Amino acid sequence: MVHNNNLNGSVFVAIAIFTSSRTGFSTKSRLNRRRASSKDGNYVVDEVKEPSFVEFITSERVKVVAMLALALALCNADRVVMSVAIVPLSLSNGWRQSFAGVVQSSFLWGYLISPIAGGTLVDYYGGKIVMAWGVTLWSLATFLTPWAADTSLLALLLVRVLLGIAEGVALPSMNNMIARWFPLTERSQAVGLAMAGFQLGSAIGLTLSPILMSQAGVFGPFIIFGLCGFLWVLVWISATSSTPDQSPQISKYELEYIQSGRSKSFKVENELTKPKVIPPFRRLLSKMPTWSIIVANSMHSWGFFVILSWMPIYFKTIYHVDLRQAAWFSAVPWSMMAVVGYFAGVWSDNLIRRGMSVTFTRKLMQTIGFAGPGIALIALTMSRSPVTASAWLTLAVGLKSFSHFGFLVNLQEIAPQYSGVLHGLSNTAGTFAAIVGTVGAGYFVELVGSFKGFLILTAILYFMSTIFWNIFSTGERVDFDESNQVKQC
Repeated sequence: MVHNNNLNGSVFVAIAIFTSSRTGFSTKSRLNRRRASSKDGNYVVDEVKEPSFVEFITSERVKVVAMLALALALCNADRVVMSVAIVPLSLSNGWRQSFAGVVQSSFLWGYLISPIAGGTLVDYYGGKIVMAWGVTLWSLATFLTPWAADTSLLALLLVRVLLGIAEGVALPSMNNMIARWFPLTERSQAVGLAMAGFQLGSAIGLTLSPILMSQAGVFGPFIIFGLCGFLWVLVWISATSSTPDQSPQISKYELEYIQSGRSKSFKVENELTKPKVIPPFRRLLSKMPTWSIIVANSMHSWGFFVILSWMPIYFKTIYHVDLRQAAWFSAVPWSMMAVVGYFAGVWSDNLIRRGMSVTFTRKLMQTIGFAGPGIALIALTMSRSPVTASAWLTLAVGLKSFSHFGFLVNLQEIAPQYSGVLHGLSNTAGTFAAIVGTVGAGYFVELVGSFKGFLILTAILYFMSTIFWNIFSTGERVDFDESNQVKQC
């Protein structure tokens, strides 16, 4: 119950920030939008006013993004519990740091398997159904972790693999639902709010886990977080719809407003609602914008999982703080990432509204999101106190959130009909990079005897990925359909 209340409080604080920032400009002047609807290729245009504060806060799309934020919070909380539990488990089982890295990376083995298949399912069946199954399975895996750990090491690894398989569909499902429910000029902000839940899940998992472990044992958090996931599924199934036009609660005004904001891609999205069951992988991989997203996701995942998995141990071994303090120092940056991420999304949307090109905006966001953490990690290696180190880590993770409005939003822009499978491809590459980083960090520390060299290596990779992104990325739609290529010829 403590976990669920914290989640709801955190998400609705983020929603309050979201709505207050919107009312700041909507009360000054009502912006008129044009709604484009298509019938036999002919467009009819009428006008829809910007929603008021009350209309927005009571809208169905806010409910959808709030539920997505809660799902992603649970997603991350479930995975980070092991980052805290690994310390007492290693002590009780006599595991070396290298083997502890293998146990933590077992989640990633499953996460490596599901994104492509999950992304294809999301494109075909929609985010609502796939997300419901994903949360059900990962909550079951979390709930069964205590039983698995008491049974055998193999059972524990298998349950962690199941957790990874199920969580592999979370981000493609989120992207799909936001693309369906939010107009183009609100999508970065919506992604920022949903990802705020994702980052707060890390903070909640890292801070609550030691407390719950002290009261209910090492496996207490696994049981509580698993039960919260089952509750979420019941609410998600009963209270949300796959698309705005299927919602029995949505008002006619809100439906028209959502459609008006999708006018630029409305015709494309309606023609391509059912993509090919077998996506054109060869065409997808033949374009450099695809590879810019794959490289960016790989680096993002490398940095994310290295920090998520090893920072509690880093603070414990380098600065000799106890487990609860180590979890606290590691959790603060994720809270900052949630806050900075939302405002980065607002800035990204405002740049586009003011006439900045989508391509330039995505390159700017990604550059800040990678070069910033690279510089901060180098400074982190020079810190002499846990407070200073936590400050640099907070800056690194906070700036890292800008990358959500580079490669993550870019998926919908270059391939709206294949965004799920493209997300799956990039997530698979990212998961492989995360496995190498998580396991490699453990072996690197054993061989070299220090985390600092590995953090410097991570910083160098951030800089190289920034250069690659700026050379090959684009904010324009890329044609991946072979049939269209034939017609053009």
